[in-house]
Amino acid sequence: MTNRIKELRKQQGYRQEDLAEALNVSRQTIIAIENDKYNPTLELAMKLARYLNTTVEELFILEA
Repeated sequence: MTNRIKELRKQQGYRQEDLAEALNVSRQTIIAIENDKYNPTLELAMKLARYLNTTVEELFILEA
């Protein structure tokens, strides 16, 4: 699974620290998710999508 978090975060002018603080996770968690090293829980995925004004389906791409 890949994601568009980094792309959307940068488009909206957020730093990794901003995202981490808003979602109550560590910056290392954001880094790991952006680099496809960690798949977030459904709850965190939904929070990420909401914060970045998109849907979970637009944020995360499930590769066949």
